[in-house]
Amino acid sequence: MNRSASAEGAVTSRVMRRLLPFLLLMYVLAFLDRANIGFAQKALQQDTGLTNAAFAFGAGVFFIGYALFEVPSNLLLHRVGAKLWMCRIMVTWGLVSAAMAFAHSATTFYVLRFLLGVAEAGFFPGIVYYLTRWFPQSSRARALGVFYFGAPLAFIFGAPLSGLLLDLHGALGFKGWQWLFLIEGLMASIVGVWAFWYLDDDPAKARWLTHEQRALLVARLTDDARAATSHGPRSVLAALVDPRVLVLCCVYFLIQAAVYGVVFYLPQQVSALLGTKVGLRVGLVTALPWIAAVIVTWIVPRYADRTGKHRVCAVALLVMSGVAIAVSGLANAPVVSLIALCCAASGFIAAQPLFWTFPTRYLTGAAAAAGIALINSLGGLGGFFAPMARTAAEAAFHSTSAGLMVLAGAAVLAALVIVALVRVPEGGDARPIADAAAKPAKAS
Repeated sequence: MNRSASAEGAVTSRVMRRLLPFLLLMYVLAFLDRANIGFAQKALQQDTGLTNAAFAFGAGVFFIGYALFEVPSNLLLHRVGAKLWMCRIMVTWGLVSAAMAFAHSATTFYVLRFLLGVAEAGFFPGIVYYLTRWFPQSSRARALGVFYFGAPLAFIFGAPLSGLLLDLHGALGFKGWQWLFLIEGLMASIVGVWAFWYLDDDPAKARWLTHEQRALLVARLTDDARAATSHGPRSVLAALVDPRVLVLCCVYFLIQAAVYGVVFYLPQQVSALLGTKVGLRVGLVTALPWIAAVIVTWIVPRYADRTGKHRVCAVALLVMSGVAIAVSGLANAPVVSLIALCCAASGFIAAQPLFWTFPTRYLTGAAAAAGIALINSLGGLGGFFAPMARTAAEAAFHSTSAGLMVLAGAAVLAALVIVALVRVPEGGDARPIADAAAKPAKAS
């Protein structure tokens, strides 16, 4: 390794140690606050009279608010800086999430879930965009992979916590599900205030780096941005209508449909496998698929960065996830179903940091803020579609397996779209998606 590469590796490692643990904490809380209704479902329905269809709509309506405000939120982050905007996002979403403790009717449930999406809009694409301001393309999948630990960690630690909070039923006159929303929501607001003092907007403002480290990192990131602008859209409008961005929206929609179709119902699925109510025991077992996801998400993006096989790995992981989701619904043995759920979670979590390397190869600046937000907002509507599609399939075929088949099909279809339309030469930095108006790049 030459001196320049060694110096770049050293500064990248320092940035990872400084930023990723805190960003990871933020994502754990974000994922927990949007998915904790899976733990509250049965108790919430018993106390409020919500039907299965009403719960599915409320679970999914979060993504409508999220999608509507995603692009404006990310453009504001680009304008005012990450530290201020991330503080605003986390404080407001934490307060709305805590207010879910008072969702005693279907209407209140719908309104608060919608407002939670509005409050959280811009968080995830904002972090993805923020990471492009700190990590060169050569280490971006690895950084995104570590950040994606947030989803499984939310369940490894959050699942037992949620189960424990549900077991507080009756304490101080509150129901268990009310404690769940109150405590987990307020935790996010506290961390949001902390974010304002901890984060720096970009490397040039990072006083914890030496002058030489700042200069090296800024130069490397400038080179990446120059390469991106040479074959990608340069303006916000161009990014929003770019065919490559729109195709990636479709891929991400399918991935998120698989993710949230499983996530929102996983505690209930594990509860059925164990033959017991949702509580601490179910919370501990529910953590197992996410432990597997952490391991796979640690290994595969590093392998992809080292070999350049981001596309191949993403396809393989999505196919594995789709097959595993199907097996989890068809297997008669609880152990087999649990192993399948471990494979499913590992596949759709580890595939996502690889996916985000596709648009960041050719989007930069304000175009990156807009394009990444559009992909996340339209793609995130898969989380709105999934609960209702799963519920409708189960009702139509009178089988819980039917809903899982729909989710399995979404994961496999996402892999097929990547094979057909996403072009990322192995180890190269060419255009990610074949464009009818441009000469197709060589497929991996």
